[in-house]
Amino acid sequence: MEFRMSEGKRAWLLRAACVGLLDIIALFCASYVALWLRFDFQLNNVPNEYVQRSVHLVVVNAAILVLLYFIFRLYHSIWRYAGVMEVVRATIVYGIYIPVLIFEQYFLSRELHGAAFLPRSYFFLFWAMGYASCVGIRLSYRLLRSGVRNVRRSNGGEEDRDVIMIIGGGEAARVIIREMNVAKELYGRVACIIDDNKAKWGLYLEGTPIVGGRYEIPDMVEKYGINHIIYAIPSADAASRREILSICKETGCKLQTIPAMYQLINGEVSVSRLRDVEISDLLGRDEIKVNNDEILASIGGKVVMVTGGGGSIGSELCRQIAAAKPKQLIIFDIYENNAYAIQQELKRKYGDELNLVTLIGSVRNSARVNWVLQKYHPEIVFHAAAHKHVPLMEDSPNEAIKNNVMGTYKMGTAAAENGVKRFLLISTDKAVNPTNIMGASKRLCEMVVQMLNRRYENTDFMAVRFGNVLGSNGSVIPLFKKQIAAGGPVTVTDKNIIRYFMTIPEAVSLVLQASYYAKGGEIFVLDMGDPVRIDDMARNLIKLSGLKPDEDIEIVYTGLRPGEKLFEELLMDEEGMQETANKLIFIGKPIEMDDEKFAEQLKRLNEASKHESDEIKHIVAEVVTTYKVSE
Repeated sequence: MEFRMSEGKRAWLLRAACVGLLDIIALFCASYVALWLRFDFQLNNVPNEYVQRSVHLVVVNAAILVLLYFIFRLYHSIWRYAGVMEVVRATIVYGIYIPVLIFEQYFLSRELHGAAFLPRSYFFLFWAMGYASCVGIRLSYRLLRSGVRNVRRSNGGEEDRDVIMIIGGGEAARVIIREMNVAKELYGRVACIIDDNKAKWGLYLEGTPIVGGRYEIPDMVEKYGINHIIYAIPSADAASRREILSICKETGCKLQTIPAMYQLINGEVSVSRLRDVEISDLLGRDEIKVNNDEILASIGGKVVMVTGGGGSIGSELCRQIAAAKPKQLIIFDIYENNAYAIQQELKRKYGDELNLVTLIGSVRNSARVNWVLQKYHPEIVFHAAAHKHVPLMEDSPNEAIKNNVMGTYKMGTAAAENGVKRFLLISTDKAVNPTNIMGASKRLCEMVVQMLNRRYENTDFMAVRFGNVLGSNGSVIPLFKKQIAAGGPVTVTDKNIIRYFMTIPEAVSLVLQASYYAKGGEIFVLDMGDPVRIDDMARNLIKLSGLKPDEDIEIVYTGLRPGEKLFEELLMDEEGMQETANKLIFIGKPIEMDDEKFAEQLKRLNEASKHESDEIKHIVAEVVTTYKVSE
């Protein structure tokens, strides 16, 4: 281990010493050029004492500047990625250096009793030449390398192919290297392997050297000219995966990862199955585990209906329910394109094995809902139909009440009166202490299902509350990707805004697991892991696209939108927390409420929603006391 670490340090010291020597030579040249410019390009006109004094002075200035270069990490850059940051650091150094030059000019002139030690213009010209040499040296390698690469590509050289680093020196790496070695002209050349197991350092896997651990990735990228990194550690925990991928993305290389562990066991790993690293890979949470036997017992062999079945959550519910082999799956959605898309997907996958019914209709239409329930007799209803866009609902509050609240009430009532055994509402963390009408409407939906659970003995009503899901329709991820593809800017509402995130399949698998635990009246809360700064997520997406935040893609902070919070909560203070058999699913204690009073308030809300007025927000605030109307 000591040898490997000292070798890396020696390589850096040697590189820094060479660049430092180059900087010193450049500063001596800058001094002579400054005198040459001052005396109208005639070195013969330069007094000898000026030449001698400039030599003495440049020795001092070179020592000061090289020290400043080191302090501001100008010797730590990876040259192939030198860019704006190096220019910024050089600018800071030479900004700090200005007072030094002013002091030198004043002090040395005073020592000569007012006579000029060197012409005043020399100091300015030396400063400008020194700054230009500092920036030029650091950018020249990148420009030269790009030019050489373009020439080689135009001549059909091997620069067209990737130079690959593999993270992980195990069986997955062996499979990938073997396949790539068969067709190097297609895939590129595997140059090195990174593995944290020190016992492997210096060894070879399929003829490829294992050169160090995760912290040597940047140096090895520079040393071997890597432009493509493949992450091949299926057994790594989430924290390690996140740290390693975070190091990799800073290199600017193309990033890919292997499939999941179960595919490796089945011998399914191949180059063709590599995928690009996505933002979900950087969230750093371990794989969510559910009891598939319990989900199968909950759903298998039953008639299941999904409202909003074409949406982000609804369509994934349909996918996972279909895999659990229901007796019949009913997709119910107002948007025909969404419903058609998931219908065709499931038909292609399951064919006649799945008894699938796709119906168009609105949960606001009691007659339509009752007809569907009476015809198909579903035993379980997953209610995912809802308006969810916070800014849009702020401008159309009546629609939030009509669709979310009254739609849930009508759907839930019809379900109970038509023999449905379980009714599960998809809720949101925005229902907790809501600052917007969408969140307040979802809190009302939770109150509706708890009221209906007490009203109807033969139907179990419950809700599942969770935060943001990655990649859902209208979420920040697709928006950021579109903005990056368009060249920016990427818009973030606030630098400090944080959100809880989970992938859609993870959230839905926990929803299905929660449905097994339900006894009626619960609000299930999902453990969303650690909160994520939206600003960090935007920057990571830009880096995963092979670009640099604030350089290639600008990030613009637009300010919080109406009704938007800096952070979301998953539980109200009075709800408490009760564990379930799954450590990622909790139960919030029901909050006591007067059902008769609430039923009257619902009638008032229903009537108010028929009239276009912001007054409905104030009525909602009377019912959901934690909701404050923003003026």
